[in-house]
Amino acid sequence: MDGVKTKCASSAKNGNGWNSIDWNKSERKVRKLQVRIAKAQKEKRYNKVKALQHLLVTSFQAKALAVKRVTSNKGKRTSGVDNVKWTTPTDKLDAIRSLKRRGYHPRPLKRVYIAKSNGKKRPLGIPTMKDRAMQALYLMALEPVTETVADGNSYGFRKYRRTADAIDALHRWLSRDCSPGWILEGDIKGCFDHISHDWLLSNVRTDKTVLGKWLKCGVVFNKLLTPTVEGTPQGGIISPTLANATLDGMEKLLEENYAARYKDGKLYYPKVHLVRYADDFCVTADQRETLEDIKVLLTEFLAKRRLTLSEEKMKITHVRDGFDFLGFNVRKYNGTLLIKPSKKSQKRFTEKLHDIVFGHKSVSQQALIERLNPVLRGWGNYYKHVVSKQVFSKADHILTLQLKRWSYRRHTNKSRKWIKDKYFIKTGSRNWTFGIKCEACDKKRTFALMKLADIPIERYIKVKNDANPFDTTWDTYFERRNTKRLRVRSA
Repeated sequence: MDGVKTKCASSAKNGNGWNSIDWNKSERKVRKLQVRIAKAQKEKRYNKVKALQHLLVTSFQAKALAVKRVTSNKGKRTSGVDNVKWTTPTDKLDAIRSLKRRGYHPRPLKRVYIAKSNGKKRPLGIPTMKDRAMQALYLMALEPVTETVADGNSYGFRKYRRTADAIDALHRWLSRDCSPGWILEGDIKGCFDHISHDWLLSNVRTDKTVLGKWLKCGVVFNKLLTPTVEGTPQGGIISPTLANATLDGMEKLLEENYAARYKDGKLYYPKVHLVRYADDFCVTADQRETLEDIKVLLTEFLAKRRLTLSEEKMKITHVRDGFDFLGFNVRKYNGTLLIKPSKKSQKRFTEKLHDIVFGHKSVSQQALIERLNPVLRGWGNYYKHVVSKQVFSKADHILTLQLKRWSYRRHTNKSRKWIKDKYFIKTGSRNWTFGIKCEACDKKRTFALMKLADIPIERYIKVKNDANPFDTTWDTYFERRNTKRLRVRSA
C-alpha cells in the first residue's frame, strides 16, 4: 500500500514519468483553452474568462508545460533564494505536483544588478524555480486576455512581434512627402520598478490572490529582506506581460483625442501615431505644439499607474535631424527616409568584436572563427531589413584590421606574406578572408569567417495590428508568415 501511495496519479496517468509526457498533446489542449479564453474576452464574457482560466491553471498539461519552460531556458542554471534547481526527471515530475494554488506562498526574490549602457545598474529580481513555474502557468491563462485587448502598435514581449515590426511601422508613417515631421521620443522612468500594485490588482484579469502574493513577496539583498511596495520585478516570467498590460491604452487614448477633425472649416489630420516597444515609444505629429500637448496627456495617463516619463531620455526632434530608436537611426535626407544602424550600436558592436578577438589571443584560428560567426550572424540579421550594406562593409573592414593585428602578434618574427598565407585565403575577389583551406581533402573545402556584406538586404513586412495568435481566424495568416520566413532562411 505504501508503494501505491507514493506514486503520482498524474504520472501513472501519463506513462512512466517525465520522459513519457506527450508534449504535442499537452500543447494542443492548452492552446484549445487559450483560444476559448481569447474568444470569451473578445465577447466581454468575463465570468467565462475566469472559469476557463481556472480550468487551464489546474490542468496537468499546463503545469507540465510550465515546468518544461523554466527547466529548458537559460534561467535553468540560476536558482533563487532557496538554491534549488530542477535537473532530474524526478525533480521535474515532483515540481508538477507542487504547482497548486492552495497553500501557495512565494519566496522572496533574489536581488542582482546588471550593468546598463549608460553606466547605471539595472536591478533584477530572481524568483525561485517554483515561483517561476507558477508564473509561467498563470501567464498561459493571462496572455490570451492581454493579446486581445493590446494596442495594435505595441511590439515588445508579444508573440510573433519583434523590433523589425516597430521599425517598419515608423517607415510606413514617415517615408512619404505628406508624412508627419515631428517626433516625440519617450521613455518611462523605472517602468518595471514603479508600477502601482493597486492598479495591477484592479485591472489585470488574472487570479488576484496569487498576483498579490507575487507583488508583495519582498526582495533579499545581502541577506537583508526588503518589502516590495511598488513595481513588478524584472526577472520574473510574467513581469513583461504585466508591464504591457499597464501601458496598453496609450494608443487608443491618442486616437480618441487626435483623430481627424474639422479645423477652420477644413478637415485636419494631426497625423498622430504611436509605436511602442516595452517601455520605449515614439509619437509622430505634424506640429511640435501637438507633441507638447501629447506629452501632458501621457503624463496624466501614466500618473494613474504611478509612472513618470524620463526627462533625460525624452525629447522632441524633427525627422530631418534624425532620432535613434531600438538601435536604429531614423532620418530624412533631402526628403528621403533612410533607416540605418545607429552610431551607438555600431560602436558597441565593434567594441564587442575587439573584446572577442583580443580576449582570445591564444586560441586556434578555427576556435576564433566559431566564436565570431554567431555574433556576426546575429547582428547582421537584426539590421538586414534596413539600409545597412555600407555599415556592414565598414564593420567587415574594421574586423579584418583587428584580425590582422591578432595574427601579427602571434608571429612577430614572420613576414607579412607568410602570415597572410597562413591565416587568410582568397574567396572570389577578396584577398583577405580570414579562414582555413583544407588542401588534404579530395574536394577543396574552406572554413572561413562570414562577411556581413554578404547578407542580403530584405524588406520586412510588419505584422497586422489586429493579428491575434489566440484567435483561430488568424491562424492561416500566421502560418503564411512563418512559412515565408522559413523559406527565406533556407535560401
